[in-house]
Amino acid sequence: MSLHLISFKTCPFVQRAVITLKHKNIDFDITYIDLADPPDWFLEISPLGKVPVLKVDDEILFESAVINEYLDEITGGDLQPKEPLARAKNRAWIEFASNMLGNLYMMKMSKDEESYNKYRERLVSQLERVEKRLGDGPWFNGAEFSLADTAFAPFFRQDSVADGRLSVIDRATIPRTVAWAERLLALPEVRDSVVDEFEDLYLGVMEKNGSYSLQRLAA
Repeated sequence: MSLHLISFKTCPFVQRAVITLKHKNIDFDITYIDLADPPDWFLEISPLGKVPVLKVDDEILFESAVINEYLDEITGGDLQPKEPLARAKNRAWIEFASNMLGNLYMMKMSKDEESYNKYRERLVSQLERVEKRLGDGPWFNGAEFSLADTAFAPFFRQDSVADGRLSVIDRATIPRTVAWAERLLALPEVRDSVVDEFEDLYLGVMEKNGSYSLQRLAA
């Protein structure tokens, strides 16, 4: 079986799949495309025109949560709780993490203070919910690393750009979340889930979009 991941260099949803692939030591190939000018072959195989797309031999999988569950299931299924309700709750929090990634993108790309503050307030509220959900760690579900950890890790990676100077995280108010984020960011599979030039690319997109966040940083 051959696995081929189609990626965009700054996409956090692709990073979820890369983290799982690397955590499980699964061999895979990766191709990077430009989503602003996607090749015709990609549009033919991606029903939503989004990444990630995983080619499994000649079959196509899309959506990061689905891809990650598949990767886990073909390698023992140890990244999901065994009990159905716990597994369903994990899936719900993975969707919550996806919403946070959307809000983070909108905040970072906001062009004015009003829009920036709107998405920042949403994120602060969401982070407070995560703080209440977390236990003593070290991972989202306690002792066992799970797909919920792979789902949130790209949020913390993107939030950490520019040495954390653009971060939405208040270290004093959500200490469990901060500790969890630091453990995730220290993992080799999380560090290696992005390309070497990730930060330059990410900040470059923000600058191109006239990001209010960067204006605040420069002020």
